[in-house]
Formats: sequence, structure tokens, C-alpha cells
Amino acid sequence: MAPWRPQTKVYSMLQLSVVVPVFNERDNIPPLLAEIAAALRGKIAFEIVYVDDESSDDSVAVLAAEKPNYPELRVVRHLTRSGQSTAVWNGVRAARAPWIATLDGDGQNDPADIPKLLAARDGAPKDVRLFAGWRTTRRDSFNKRISSKIANAVRSRMLRDDTPDTGCGLKLFEREVFLRLPYFDHMHRYLPALVKRAGFKSTSVPVGHRPRTAGTSKYGMLDRLWVGIADLRGVAWLMRRGKVTQVEEI
Repeated sequence: MAPWRPQTKVYSMLQLSVVVPVFNERDNIPPLLAEIAAALRGKIAFEIVYVDDESSDDSVAVLAAEKPNYPELRVVRHLTRSGQSTAVWNGVRAARAPWIATLDGDGQNDPADIPKLLAARDGAPKDVRLFAGWRTTRRDSFNKRISSKIANAVRSRMLRDDTPDTGCGLKLFEREVFLRLPYFDHMHRYLPALVKRAGFKSTSVPVGHRPRTAGTSKYGMLDRLWVGIADLRGVAWLMRRGKVTQVEEI
């Protein structure tokens, strides 16, 4: 079998690629696909790129069964489990549109908020390249809300990324800018800081948040805490070493 190579050509008629990473989310796939289509069909030329992180359930079979119903749907499958950041990264690499919207595959992000992010983009200065969802009302367990609140406070203090909620899976960003960012595991949690390091700006847009109705959460409080500490130190180092130089050709 030939090795998979990401799609590198950007199709001019496509305006948006919706990237959805999934791991064992078979029951959330059909309703989320329906909501994405309802939110975007007739409004923008788009595609949907699902990236399966070697699910142990039949998520891939469910996605394959849905393809005839959604001509916009493409499916990328990891052959080894690699985590959410790698799934997002490979989805962006495979995407064919100049702008990317990301959604968590658990259905807690509402696709109906994607047009809100697009409207924010259309009214923003050109140097704003990331529009991050801000879950003003969380629909999670108490432990998850507390761990996220602590993590956001510590991250904001260390990185000064001016973002109240980096953990929201709903984001809109320019593909070209994302592909310039340093890739590492868990990078999806630090996109505002990384975009700032690259010389651009981000803005937060209030969005909805819904309780999970199927499947189980893949992260626990201790997982986020210990991994987050190591990641913060690494991203802080990157921020200190980053340098953006304006150039011109004469």
C-alpha cells in the first residue's frame, strides 16, 4: 500500500474545510454531520474532513456509510493512535480550502455557531487569523469545569495570550497560518499563543456549549493537569524564542 500523502492543492471554489477529529464517537457522527450540513449548505462552499484516530469501535464504518448522504464528506484514518492534535494537524493538511473550522467530534460544539465565526472574520482586521470559540456557559461535569478554569487561569498568566477559553474545540483559522506553526502533541490547546508568536492576532467569540449525549469523555482531570504543566513550559519557551521580522523585496 502506498503511503498516505496529504492534499496540498487548495481548491479555489472551496471556501471552508470543517475538520472533525474523532476517537470512538460512532453514535455522535450521524447527528453532527446533519447539523454541519444544515448550518452550511447554501451559505458557503465547504467540505467536511473527519479524521479517525484509530477508533476501536466502528466509527470508520459509520463514516463510510454516511458518505453517500454527504458529498462534502471526506474521511482520513490514522493507522496508529496519535491523539487529538495530530488528528487536527492531519485534517488541516488534507483540507482543500483556505480557511478551517474545527469541531470536537463529541457533539458538544454546535455547528450552528460556525456562521457566527465566519461573520466575525468578515468584520475583523486582516491581521486577525484565529477566531476562537468561547464557551461562556459550560455544560460539563463540575470536575471538568474546575480543571478547565484552573488551566485557563495558569495558561493566561504564563503565556499572556489574551484568550479566556483555549479548550473550546470550535475554532476558525487560516490554513496557511496554521501550517506555519510548530507542531507538537497537544498543540491544539495553545493555538492563540502560537498564532501570536507567528505575528498574528486572535479574537474570542462567544459560542454555545452542549452536554454530551453519547459516548464518554476521553480525558480526566489528572491527565489535563500533568500534561498541561509540561506543555506550558514548552510553549512558554517557544514564546520567548519566537521572533517575527518584517521584510521587503527591493
